[in-house]
Amino acid sequence: MGRASGTVRLFVFAILLAGCNGGSSGQQSTPTTSSGIVHFVPNSHAFWSNPSNWTTSFGPAYADITLASSNFVPCRGGPFALCYYSGPSSGAEDLSCTLTPDGKYANCQCFDIPYGVYFVDINAILNHDVYEKTVAQCGADGSLCATLNSAPVCANVNKGKLIPGSSVFSTFSFDCVPENGLGLTSCDQQPYAGCMTAPCFKTGQAGIVQCSCPVFNGPYQVGQNDQACTLGDNLVWSAAYAPPAATPTATPDGAAANPDTMMRASANAAVPTPPSCIPDAPGGIGCPLYDPGVTMIPPDSGVDCAKVCDEYHSCLQPKGAQAGFTCDATLCTDECNDRDLVSTACSGLAGCDISEIVKVETAARCSCCASQLCECDPRAKTNKAISALNQQQRDRGITPQCDINGTLCGTN
Repeated sequence: MGRASGTVRLFVFAILLAGCNGGSSGQQSTPTTSSGIVHFVPNSHAFWSNPSNWTTSFGPAYADITLASSNFVPCRGGPFALCYYSGPSSGAEDLSCTLTPDGKYANCQCFDIPYGVYFVDINAILNHDVYEKTVAQCGADGSLCATLNSAPVCANVNKGKLIPGSSVFSTFSFDCVPENGLGLTSCDQQPYAGCMTAPCFKTGQAGIVQCSCPVFNGPYQVGQNDQACTLGDNLVWSAAYAPPAATPTATPDGAAANPDTMMRASANAAVPTPPSCIPDAPGGIGCPLYDPGVTMIPPDSGVDCAKVCDEYHSCLQPKGAQAGFTCDATLCTDECNDRDLVSTACSGLAGCDISEIVKVETAARCSCCASQLCECDPRAKTNKAISALNQQQRDRGITPQCDINGTLCGTN
């Protein structure tokens, strides 16, 4: 299941880690103060701030440090939160990050992403036991978990069990990048919100959650160009830090190297750059849609198409539609303005076993293609739901997969 790949490579910087967005049904409402929130496991600010417990030599887990691209382990599921754009109170939507009175946390308004591909910085997991299990499985740099959901932290996020008291957590994803853009502004040492894996809670505004993000005082990068590092009005950026790859050296004329240029080079080196395309992922890292007559299952893949179809047929939404089909029809072409449609289309899918679907799409290197490759047919009720979702995307100026390759069109 997934999204079409863009042809233009997305140059995403390490600060993308500041992802933070929330879920839908079942998530808790925003507590009135940060004092009633469990921020860590163990829930001790002193424990996490102790240098002996730091995940890198540059700072604690809540500093959201990235040292290499492989630090981003890929996951699929949801809901999750996206705080990449959070900080200022200006803009079409309020995505402000407001400091708490003690300055230890920031309440960040973030995008609510119901389902999709996301990434977790292995250095920024705020549950110590889960961090240790993930490092044991993936290696300290995350390089052994390049495939979807192979990192233990993914299951904790998808099941809503990373930190007690919340069922939705901040991650990074490429959702909303085409609409809101990417960039880089390097900032000197001052407080910023490290939102990666922070707990998030529903608000009264549709499509927005509030994440309670620990605050770290240090240098950082903001994920947009030409931004003011100091926001004022008790606001801070949701950000992260990719340390320079080397100490500044003298140029031939004796002048010091430009630290901002070095920071950009360092940040460019620490981004999600998977070894191959990822089904479901938007933008340049996503696999292409099914191409009839071209997209094939490799003969040595070991895919069991009977199991693939069983996964499609057995995963049902509350009203009886088969979630795998409806999610494929919508998720693979969704944009930031139809997150509510994705929530409807993918409802219930996170709780289902789709391991064989993932296997066939990974083997064939395509998105939204498993049902086509294995010739799995949706039921009548599912076809009606697919047709309705396709039309709702068209009504919002989005081209559904049906109009691209003639598949997952549904029936009226």
